[in-house]
Amino acid sequence: MSTARATAVRLLIKTFEENGYSNLILNHALAGSGLSPQEKAFCTQLYYGVTERLLTLEYLVRILSEKKTPEKLDIPVKYILYLGLYQMKYCDSIPDSAAVNESVRLAGYFRKKSAAGFINAILRKFQRTGKTIPLTGDKWQNMQVQYSAPAELLKKITEEHGEEFTGLFFEDSLRPPPNLIRVNPLKKDLSALEELHPEKTEFSEYACQIQAADVRKTKAFQDGLFHVQDLASQLCCQILNPQPGDTVLDLCAAPGGKTFTIAELMQNQGNVYAFDLHPHRVKLIQEGAERLGLTCVHTDVKNAAHYQKDLPEADKILCDVPCSGLGVIRRKPEIKYKPLESFADLPELQYQILETASQYLKAGGILVYSTCTILKRENEQVVLKFLETHPEFEPVPLTEFENSSGWMTFSPAFADCDGFFAARLRRKAG
Repeated sequence: MSTARATAVRLLIKTFEENGYSNLILNHALAGSGLSPQEKAFCTQLYYGVTERLLTLEYLVRILSEKKTPEKLDIPVKYILYLGLYQMKYCDSIPDSAAVNESVRLAGYFRKKSAAGFINAILRKFQRTGKTIPLTGDKWQNMQVQYSAPAELLKKITEEHGEEFTGLFFEDSLRPPPNLIRVNPLKKDLSALEELHPEKTEFSEYACQIQAADVRKTKAFQDGLFHVQDLASQLCCQILNPQPGDTVLDLCAAPGGKTFTIAELMQNQGNVYAFDLHPHRVKLIQEGAERLGLTCVHTDVKNAAHYQKDLPEADKILCDVPCSGLGVIRRKPEIKYKPLESFADLPELQYQILETASQYLKAGGILVYSTCTILKRENEQVVLKFLETHPEFEPVPLTEFENSSGWMTFSPAFADCDGFFAARLRRKAG
């Protein structure tokens, strides 16, 4: 029974019981699954859907079951229930009968026939109650169920950004993210892009939204006409504003989206040095640059936290540091379930990388510090600490976004983009 539903259950178990990463395990599992393209698409929908709504589904099981809580259920039974409830509540094209019957069949496939009656009873009960989700009188509990995000995280983001930001951000995280690409301006013939029906964004003629199940299999991608990159990430490169002939360092570059955009903004003239800690990720940058025809990109394996005396002085530096990743939960929803304390050590590493990066910058040069998170302790607080200890640096207002502070957080409150932070700093001349 190598069906889309069974594959989705196995993937959910790997993600939440074995701490897997959604995008990695999904791609690996589908590649060797033997599923048809339609089944792969359905499996992806179910897997990401349950992952996005995990706390909501857990809450439903808790209130529908009078005796068994999710913690006490056998692991496969728990995820079969989540899958069935998700289909009944959020998949309008799937009849309730199919969701129930297929869930009961899954119990047999996972050798849990004794739980088939329990699964059937829970799902039928949900159907009889009108598939409603009763809420409590507790504000944070209700928000946790509504957005399927831990109350602790919701409180933190509300404290730092306000209720409106929090509502917009977490509501957006439950919607399918757009397919954003950056068109390669170095290519003369872009006719192959037409089959993807690109729609330009308001911020850049090269940032486009497309409709494609797997863009990497298209002729336009293979011919190097574009690379995949969210709008916020593209805007980060525009903030850096590299020019033809510049020497640019991209210190935490993999998988290379920002490297490619920087090289394209430079019209492939000058030098972009792109580094990453892991050889297999550096290879991704190399392959991408070759596909796009970006000959000004030079790659190597280097640790951004350690000073490298062989690096050249740079006109521009992008310091896109490792972070909690909470800004991209609409693409990697399992991140939001990690406890906040698991990210506690990141600001120290981020500061170390920023301080090391600053040593390579020429007088008058520009450094952009960026993350794909929305937590202030990884963003503003790191930048402010750096500025306090490095008076030779100053923030440069982001006037292109009507921002005078020199840094800002991008989010759905700004545009249809991932959560992202960027700060533009200048080493003072002289």
